[in-house]
Amino acid sequence: MAAPALWQPQEQGLREICTLLEAHISPNSDQARIWQQLQHYSQFPDFNNYLVFLLARGEGKSIEVRQAAGLLLKNNLRTTFSSMPSPSQQYIKAELLPCIGATNRAIRSTVGTVISVLFQIVRVAGWIELFQALHKCLDSNDLDHMEGAMDAIYKICEDVPEELDVDVPGLSERPINVFMPRILQFFQSPHASLRKLALGCINQYIVVMPSALYMSMDQYLQGLFNLAKDPSSDVRKLVCSAWVQLIEVRPSILEPHLKNVTELILLANKDSDDEVALEACEFWSAYCDVSMPPEGLREFLPRLIPTLLSNMVYADDDESLADAEEDESFPDRDQDLKPRFHASRLHGSETGEDDDDDDAVNVWNLRKCSAAGLDVLSNVFGDSILPTLMPLIEQNLARTDDESWKERETAVLSLGAIAEGCIAGLYPHLPQIVAFLIPLLDDKFPLIRSITCWTLSRYSKFIVQSLDHPNGREQFDKILLGLLRRILDTNKRVQEAACSAFATLEEEAAEELVPHLEVILQHLMCAYGKYQRRNLRILYDALGTLADAVGAELNQALGPGFAQFAEPVFQRCINLIQSQQLAKIDPTAAGALYDREFIVCSLDLLSGLAEGLGPGIESLVAQSNLRDLLLQCCMDEAANVRQSALALLGDLSRVCPIHLHPRLQEFLTVAAKQLSPQCVKEAVSVANNACWAIGELAIKVGKEIEPVVITVVSCLVPILKSPEGLNKSLIENSAITLGRLSWVCPDIMAPHMDHFMQAWCSALCVIRDDFEKEDAFHGLCAMVAANPSGGVGSLAYICQACASWTEIKSEGLHNEVCQILNGYKQLLGNSGWEQCMATLEPAVVQRLARYGV
Repeated sequence: MAAPALWQPQEQGLREICTLLEAHISPNSDQARIWQQLQHYSQFPDFNNYLVFLLARGEGKSIEVRQAAGLLLKNNLRTTFSSMPSPSQQYIKAELLPCIGATNRAIRSTVGTVISVLFQIVRVAGWIELFQALHKCLDSNDLDHMEGAMDAIYKICEDVPEELDVDVPGLSERPINVFMPRILQFFQSPHASLRKLALGCINQYIVVMPSALYMSMDQYLQGLFNLAKDPSSDVRKLVCSAWVQLIEVRPSILEPHLKNVTELILLANKDSDDEVALEACEFWSAYCDVSMPPEGLREFLPRLIPTLLSNMVYADDDESLADAEEDESFPDRDQDLKPRFHASRLHGSETGEDDDDDDAVNVWNLRKCSAAGLDVLSNVFGDSILPTLMPLIEQNLARTDDESWKERETAVLSLGAIAEGCIAGLYPHLPQIVAFLIPLLDDKFPLIRSITCWTLSRYSKFIVQSLDHPNGREQFDKILLGLLRRILDTNKRVQEAACSAFATLEEEAAEELVPHLEVILQHLMCAYGKYQRRNLRILYDALGTLADAVGAELNQALGPGFAQFAEPVFQRCINLIQSQQLAKIDPTAAGALYDREFIVCSLDLLSGLAEGLGPGIESLVAQSNLRDLLLQCCMDEAANVRQSALALLGDLSRVCPIHLHPRLQEFLTVAAKQLSPQCVKEAVSVANNACWAIGELAIKVGKEIEPVVITVVSCLVPILKSPEGLNKSLIENSAITLGRLSWVCPDIMAPHMDHFMQAWCSALCVIRDDFEKEDAFHGLCAMVAANPSGGVGSLAYICQACASWTEIKSEGLHNEVCQILNGYKQLLGNSGWEQCMATLEPAVVQRLARYGV
């Protein structure tokens, strides 16, 4: 280790780098220019030596400069350490180790961060000296050294816990076996920092559970019990985190101690520190999610439920309260209620992958966690929680003075939280509950109006089911009109909650909305002209959901009125897509920041308009540059943009394919690329929509699809042959599109039919009877007609597919199926046909009789 220490920095170089780092941490400096200069210096082979020298030996330099050197070193090591000259590697390692116990905590912490990154590259075997240094520091009884070592170990455990649980040549024990007893001793340290770091380290091992922890489990659990009432809130929070992790992944370990743990968690749920209470509150959902015996919690419900309700009340210092009192001009801030965010359109029988919700505006807190806990408890214990819960709700609702509005709001939130789990007990009282909630839509307090919107949305399904009950339709109308009023509320929070709730109601009500379409569109269009950026996204969701819910009824119910509504919406969607694509390249020129969700919502709304207007959308498409914008969106790097773009491509293929024609081959090529095995693996819903769009195009453009047929088929066949674990919609659409390609290009498909016929027919068997299945069978018949001998080896599968119909309503297709089956019967002769029939279930043979065979 002596040789690497021979390196010494040049004074001038050291001064230049220090000056650069001082400018780098200055808020008023030209960061772009400084970054270029740093990149220039990084070309020198010993630049990282300078950085570690400043971090480790920069006495006289500011702590901030030394930290900046360390953080820059950390980033450089990730990408360059492996290619550094060996002397530089050894120098950096050697300089870091003495700093583990640096007297300044900020320097110790930065050193720990650098060590953790370097450890991930070289592991224990590549840095035995680190293991020895950490061990020495832990046994030193010097607080700085112990804390520095624990900080480094914690960061290593956080990043690569499994790397300390390996056999290492030259070491008699695995590192974790050596560290574990010492770390557990720190549970009893008089220093809160060591107790916190020790707990944090061991908690990282709950999931991987090395034998060192498993063998020390009794000591660990006893330590958790002892620390449950620790004076440090950070320690108490980590104790709760440990209980939650254990119940999630190792419930059997906790089972003998469950009563004591539950008592401590219930106490922590009332902790004066909200972060401790939040961590404790996670326990209830975790307990229920792992299917622990519910009886273990039942005795605690009379104390737990009031605690959850108490935690659901807005705190006086919650900044949401200040936001909620302002009018529509206030800037978007954290939203207390998680809004219903738009999910990209997926053509088929299943929803797509979960899209990223806008978590930046949905901060998880004790209030929400408590409401979620109540929701989970209601689903586990059902109506049995109502005798405890309802008196508390009624008590809060009875407090009508302005000072008690937060308690009333909590009562409404509670009713929403138990809407699913306790519906059996609540259903007989639903008219009274709804009758009580409706006036709250007009309450003077914005947060009561917004939570009422959400709670009513939670009962949407049951409200629609009750339409035929006495006063059911009257209540439905009041809710619908009440939500529409709140969509035009002056408060952004209420607008958002109302739009989300209305979209949920739309999905449940569907055709029940038709008599109200005119007033619905009036309100939505008024909001369209009023809403600002964030809520506009949710309004697009409501508009798109409306189009999905009532479909062509929009056009039929409103006639010319819908076209008048559709034209400005169509144009605004086009403008929004165009501006967002510009914002992606140059936000300044676009005058807006890029937000892909606006593109997704616009594309999906255009799909809804295409469905609602049908061929009536043709004139709008013809007068716009939608075709070019759509092609760009189909090639976007964001999966949810491509998913929605391909859905719109399929919808436009149905109603106005002529306007896609100038760029048809480009659309087909882009769609076909989404079906590659890698794309299917990375974004199955994008592949699903691409598959469906190609099938729709095939029906409309006929032989012009020939250039991509073989490419598409080569991607669809593996999907049909290995459907395990794949999206059901993708399998169905693959089978339908394969059939449509066979229908329009039987001469191309027929020579290859023996490669996919059996898997294809198996997929066709489970598709419901509809026009898409008819298209696929037209393809089957056309292909068999073109190459009868190619289907002989798969005849039993063809027969099963033909028998899967409940009824073929198309007389022409029925005749085609009769023709191919009777053709095979003649080709094989009676004995050959009988042999084939003998391989089939009797029920299948019976259903084939309808085709005259």
